[in-house]
Amino acid sequence: MNINNMNEFSGQCVVISGAGRGIGRAITQKLLDQGARVIALDLDIAPLQALQTHHVQQLYAAQVDVSDFDAVAQAVSKGSNEFGPADKLVCAAGILQMGTISELTPEQWTRTFSCNTNGVFNLCNIVSKQMQARGRGAIVNISSNAASTPRLAMGAYAASKAAVTQLSRCLGLELAQSGIRVNIVSPGSTDTPMQQAMWKTGSSAQTVINGSAEHYRLGIPLQKIATPDEIADAVLFLLSDRASHITMHDLRVDGGATLDQ
Repeated sequence: MNINNMNEFSGQCVVISGAGRGIGRAITQKLLDQGARVIALDLDIAPLQALQTHHVQQLYAAQVDVSDFDAVAQAVSKGSNEFGPADKLVCAAGILQMGTISELTPEQWTRTFSCNTNGVFNLCNIVSKQMQARGRGAIVNISSNAASTPRLAMGAYAASKAAVTQLSRCLGLELAQSGIRVNIVSPGSTDTPMQQAMWKTGSSAQTVINGSAEHYRLGIPLQKIATPDEIADAVLFLLSDRASHITMHDLRVDGGATLDQ
């Protein structure tokens, strides 16, 4: 990391969903290391409580289901009372529901959208009001390269992420006059618990890298799976003042797996 950027989030308040594991955890750790005060939301509170012991003055942790609007509003309000209104927002909470569309149950479809899409709406709706009141802010929503590339047995996930991408673009247009930027980071295969769960069902890191003609899936030209830190670095760039003239942008971080569609 450039030493000049080590404290670029010092004193800023950042709300992060899905902060306990995977990409969200990497983003949270990097922001804490750079001096941010973080309102961290996750259903699994234990990893955040462990992190809080090392960042007592910087981390407010709340166990929240992001699909519950009132619970999100309450958690953000309590965190803001402690750290001040949000300067930045990162929506990283998400679940992966596998299954062909004809086999999915209505409950599985609804659960996927409740977390992946409704959760983003809830946070953006609540936090953007704090930003609009002060005429500044930056939002980064985590989508996926599957939002624009069809994948077998990933219809619910891909559709929910496509909705996140377009929601973010529309929000960016709406908030531009208030000085608020909204961008998207769309990871490809990343070494997270979500990805590792897929490997337990017959896939593997090397299978993903190689690709599969049978499954209409291109491999990864850079010949490696992304790390959560690599995705987090992209998020922090778009949050930062270094990206001050970037909004409504979809930054693909997938090693070239979708040929930058």
